[in-house]
Amino acid sequence: MKILKRGILLAGMASAFAFQPSAHAQNKVDLTNSLTAGKLKPSNDTTWKKVEFGANINQGSFSSNWTGGGVNSLALGLFFNFLHEHRKGKNAWRNDFQSQYGIVRNKGQQARKNVDRIFFDTKYNRELSEKWSLFANINFLSQFGAGYTYHSSPDSADYRKKVSGIFSPAYLTEAIGIEYRPVSYFFVDLAPGALRQTIVADKKLYVNTPDQKNYGVPIGKSIRTEVALIQLVANFDKDIAKDVNLKFRYLMFSSIKHPLNIDNRLDAQLTAKINKYVNANLGAILVYDDDQSNRVQFAQALSIGFLFTL
Repeated sequence: MKILKRGILLAGMASAFAFQPSAHAQNKVDLTNSLTAGKLKPSNDTTWKKVEFGANINQGSFSSNWTGGGVNSLALGLFFNFLHEHRKGKNAWRNDFQSQYGIVRNKGQQARKNVDRIFFDTKYNRELSEKWSLFANINFLSQFGAGYTYHSSPDSADYRKKVSGIFSPAYLTEAIGIEYRPVSYFFVDLAPGALRQTIVADKKLYVNTPDQKNYGVPIGKSIRTEVALIQLVANFDKDIAKDVNLKFRYLMFSSIKHPLNIDNRLDAQLTAKINKYVNANLGAILVYDDDQSNRVQFAQALSIGFLFTL
């Protein structure tokens, strides 16, 4: 009888243990309930990288008896872009590097540059709320090679004039301000008191005319520093349709010394992915800076080429 009672007791204990939730399962249930109740929030720590590089080639040729007219030409463009974002808690760090260089050669002429850009922006953010944060950033803009103006049809050293080069000009900006980011693909940075240095390393480029005022750098010097009354940057980068991406960056800079002479620059690019490695690009740049010209400057390029993205 005692053996039977002990057997029943052990069976009951085994049944109770078998139907008891495990510690891991119980903790999972408690965590789920806490998340549902809003007591805990999932971690938003993220690291995101995007690397893309490619080449665009455009070529055209005509026979000697082509009655429609035309010039044999060959154009080559290269680009490399890198974007890295890291977020941990309320802190975020973003690095954005963009580079382009292209040349075109027409029959009977030397090769000429048709696109040239170096852009780098590094920024630290401290979150204040879901959409607002404080930021501090450093921005650099320049080019790789020399640029020329051509004053006559014969294309030789006697008929061209060097007007730009690496670090001639270059723009270095340091800013501290507040950022508004309503969605992940768009933000606006507002920075009163930003500092901007205009650099012209090659003094031989200085041209003292109404349209080009030495890029704003005084004659005999290589650097000009400006303090902003206000600087505004708007950045957009989003796939607006399947395999179609639109990105643009708009900059407005108003200095304390000349608040009504507002500099404006818009860089925009539309990229359509044809297949895994082939894409079409339409890029445009609009600039108004009275230290360079008293009219709006415009540059545009359309190309099809190779694109590789990581």
